Amino acid sequence: MKLIVEPTDGVGPLLAAIKSAKRTIEIAIFRFDRADIEKALQAAADRGVKVTVLIAAANRGGEQRLRKLESRCLAAGIIVARTADDLVRYHDKYMLIDRRILYMLSFNFTHLDIDHSRGFGIVSTHAVWVREATRLFKADCTRTKYAPKTETFVVSPENARSALEKFLKRAKTQLLIYDVKLSDKDMLRILSERAKAGVEIKVIGSVPGRSQLDAQKLAGTRLHTRTIIRDRKQAFVGSQSLRTAELDSRRELGLIVQDAKIVKTLIATFEADWTSTRAKKAPTPSKEPQAAANEPTVSEKAADKAVRVFTKELDPLAASVKKAVRKAVAESGEDILHDKDVEDTMKRVVKKAAKEAVKEAVQETQDAKEA
Repeated sequence: MKLIVEPTDGVGPLLAAIKSAKRTIEIAIFRFDRADIEKALQAAADRGVKVTVLIAAANRGGEQRLRKLESRCLAAGIIVARTADDLVRYHDKYMLIDRRILYMLSFNFTHLDIDHSRGFGIVSTHAVWVREATRLFKADCTRTKYAPKTETFVVSPENARSALEKFLKRAKTQLLIYDVKLSDKDMLRILSERAKAGVEIKVIGSVPGRSQLDAQKLAGTRLHTRTIIRDRKQAFVGSQSLRTAELDSRRELGLIVQDAKIVKTLIATFEADWTSTRAKKAPTPSKEPQAAANEPTVSEKAADKAVRVFTKELDPLAASVKKAVRKAVAESGEDILHDKDVEDTMKRVVKKAAKEAVKEAVQETQDAKEA
């Protein structure tokens, strides 16, 4: 068993896995924008590997991208299946290599998740999990019923609520939790009971304002994983938050592991993230007041005045930029804002407009002097 830690490990482990396949690759996709992974899948198909992709019927703002991916896969000789639309969302992410190795991922096959977000992946040859993943993949490809046969293979909405409730209730000393949005009432009640029983609980992520849990946002890195470390001995890693919809109305997948090395790495990563976040929240010392000798010069006063004018007059521009961003998100999905090309284009357009305004103002001033 191995652990993938993102963004540290990058896309390398996934590309190596695809390259190693000899007979079959089965991969479930919710979001996807990695050309390198797509090329690796195409290369596998070219060398005779049976590649099957199960693509979500929909994701927020990204349906067109998914349909284009389906077309490209079919053209490359890859077998394509689409999930049903019976659930709110098919959000699980995993890959089977030769029906021998399972890659269960808390992150999507995207640049945003792999390169810029905290995420984990479990790589395992555990026969029970491989068998369950194979059954799940087949059921979702054929849109038939799936019922998990083990509690450590956590599938929403089939057994996730019961498995995770038991997992939390068994905590005796500590729970370290990564959760994007922890909000399910029953799960919050269990956590409150555990806290009252003396269990130390730390949450990196979001909890309701009324909750008494010790929680903080992840600093410096986007949070995407859902992970719970219990008593420093076992851990749940998956795609489902402790949120009602993700437990009861969506397809999600996670694993409960007790491999000592993996748990140790998860603990070390959590504690480093917790410490880093605490440090960034600490107040910075205030600067000493400037001496009278450092009074602003005439040019500095002029600059201050210009800044005030810019701030006031450019408010409409800010509104226009926000409107453009909202429209881009509505048409292309929220992930598009983290695309490097999109970010560079936004900066270039605004910078160009500012340069042209300065140029025109200088020219008008010179024209006025000459007149």
